[in-house]
Amino acid sequence: MRQESLTIGELAARSGVATSALRYYERLGLIRAGRTGGNQRRFDRAELRRVSFIRISQQLGVSLEDIRVALAELPDGRTPTKADWARLSARWRRRLDEKIDLMTRLRDDLTNCIGCGCLSLRRCNLYNPDDELAAEGPGPRRMLPAPTRERDSADRE
Repeated sequence: MRQESLTIGELAARSGVATSALRYYERLGLIRAGRTGGNQRRFDRAELRRVSFIRISQQLGVSLEDIRVALAELPDGRTPTKADWARLSARWRRRLDEKIDLMTRLRDDLTNCIGCGCLSLRRCNLYNPDDELAAEGPGPRRMLPAPTRERDSADRE
């Protein structure tokens, strides 16, 4: 017989997330639990997918607030369907592609110039002679996505 709900300990064991974190996620409204007559938490099995989404998103550096906003797009009162998750995924695709691009560039360029303006590496003279990137603003100019560079330039004007 298939168990329809999970205790907090079972959810923690299945998700790899500490019970204290699960309670915190519940307080933030990221996950929901019902209560038994004895006031014990019971999580619908569908919450496991939400916890997994939270865990992976955090590993990618996504804030809990951004995760909360994304999860709020899922339906209330019923288990999200594959189509519901597909809509959430489609909205995150561009953001994830940007993160993948940034991580790839970091991996490939970390030993060379990332445009920080340090000029401490010999190769920086080739990539950023006389710290020309300083005109674009502070930070790792070669690594920041173009929209961020453009927004930073507009903020300085």
